[in-house]
Amino acid sequence: MATDSWAQAVDEQEAAAESVKTLTYATRANVLLACLKDAPACAGYNDKAAQSLLNKLIRNNLVNNTNQVEVLQKDPNSPLYSVKSFEELRLKPQLLQGVYGMGFNRPSKIQETALPMMLAEPPQNLIAQSQSGTGKTAAFVLAMLSHVDPNNKYPQCLCVSPTYELALQTGKVIEQMGKHYPEVRLVYAIRGNKLQRGMKLQEQIVIGTPGTMLDWCGKFKFIDPKKIKVFVLDEADVMIATQGHQDQSIRIQRMLPKNCQMLLFSATFEESVWNFAQRIVPDPNIIKLKREEETLDTIKQYYVLCNSREEKFQALCNIYGAITIAQAMIFCHTRKTAGWLAGELSREGHQVALLSGEMQVEQRAAVIDRFRDGKEKVLVTTNVCARGIDVEQVSVVINFDLPVDKDGNPDNETYLHRIGRTGRFGKRGLAINMVDSRMSMNILNRIQEHFSKKIEKLDTDDLDEIEKIAS
Repeated sequence: MATDSWAQAVDEQEAAAESVKTLTYATRANVLLACLKDAPACAGYNDKAAQSLLNKLIRNNLVNNTNQVEVLQKDPNSPLYSVKSFEELRLKPQLLQGVYGMGFNRPSKIQETALPMMLAEPPQNLIAQSQSGTGKTAAFVLAMLSHVDPNNKYPQCLCVSPTYELALQTGKVIEQMGKHYPEVRLVYAIRGNKLQRGMKLQEQIVIGTPGTMLDWCGKFKFIDPKKIKVFVLDEADVMIATQGHQDQSIRIQRMLPKNCQMLLFSATFEESVWNFAQRIVPDPNIIKLKREEETLDTIKQYYVLCNSREEKFQALCNIYGAITIAQAMIFCHTRKTAGWLAGELSREGHQVALLSGEMQVEQRAAVIDRFRDGKEKVLVTTNVCARGIDVEQVSVVINFDLPVDKDGNPDNETYLHRIGRTGRFGKRGLAINMVDSRMSMNILNRIQEHFSKKIEKLDTDDLDEIEKIAS
C-alpha cells in the first residue's frame, strides 16, 4: 500500500489557510473537542463524531459479541453464504497476508456474512448496522482492495467519512491491510490537501469527507465518478448529525454509475438514518448485528445514606479499600465535581485517573488505556464514559451523583449505561449509589421503581459483602 507524503503537504497547505491553522492529528482533535463546547458555532463537529473516534482509538481487539446476525436479503430465494475462514473467500495472497498481519485469525460475526456479499460477482449492495469493534471497517476495506484493478491508474473506490479524524482511522486500516499490495495507492480527499487544477488522480482508492469528495468529483473533476466501482459511506448516523453532509453524500452518489457497489454502515438505525440509507443504497441486502444488551440481572445494587458532599467523600474513602481489589468507575454529574473528587482522593494518597469531556480525544484514549491496563484501579468520570466503552475488568461502579436529566428527573437510560459498565459478559457486578438529600433519595426510589430491582442500604462499617463481589 503506497501513499505520497500527503501528511506533510496537508500540514503545509493548511497552515496557510485562515480558517484552520494546522492540520496535525492532535490539533484537529483539539478543534473537535473545542467545538463540542460551542456546538452552535461548530455545527460540523458533534458528540457522536467524538465518541466514534474515541471508540476507534481505544479498540485493540474485537468486541466479544455473542448476539446473532440478522440478514434481510434483496432476493430471499438466493442462497445465503457465510464463511468461517478467510481462505474460503479466495482472496489475493497479498490481501490474505495483510488480513493475518492485522491479527484477524478468522472472520468476526459481521464479516462472516458481509464479506461473501461484498465480494460477490456481480457486486451486491449492502446496508449494515454494527457497533464499533465488530470488524466492519476491515470488512469494507477488504472489499475495496479486492475490487481494485491495480493496472488502472485512476480512482475506482470512494470511501466517505463524516470527519477528518475518522477518515484517517479508516485510512490506517487500508494502509495496514494493503501493506503487501504496493501497486494499490490511497489518497485523502480532505480540506487542506489542495491539488493543482486540471490534474487527474492516479490513486485507486480515495477516502475523505463529503464536501471535499464532492468538489473533487464535480467542481474540480480530479475524479471521474463514472469509473467508480465501490462507494462506501461509513458512520452514517454521525454523517446525518452534521449539517450539509447528508446532502453532499447524496449528490456524490447520484454521479456514480448504476452498477457501482454501494456499501453503507451505521452504528444505530433510527428512522432518520434508515431514510438516508434507502436514498443512498438501492436494492440493498441488510445486515444487523445487535449490540450486547446491558442488563441489571448480574449486578448487586446498594445505596449509602449521607448528609453532604463531604460525608459522601468520607463514605467513599471507607469503601475505597474494598473496591480497589478489582477496578472501579466513579460517576459524577459535572466536570467540576469529578475534578474536585479526583483531587481529594489523590490528596488522601489514592491512585485515581480522571476522565472528562474537555480533554482531547487522544488524551481520553490514553487515560482509558492506562485504566484498562490496570495502571490505575479507579477511574473518576462524567457521563462521557457511560456509553460504548468496554473495560472488562470493571466490577464496581459508584454513582457519586445520581444521573438526572436537564429537568432534574431520573435519567434511567444513563443509570443503566453507567452501571452496565460492570456485570459484563455474565460476570457479577456491584453498583453503589451515594444519596445525600431527600431529593436524591426520591430520584433513587424512582429509578428502583423503573427497573423493578431492589436497591439495598449499605452499611459502610460492614464491607464483607462488597469485598466478596469486588473480588
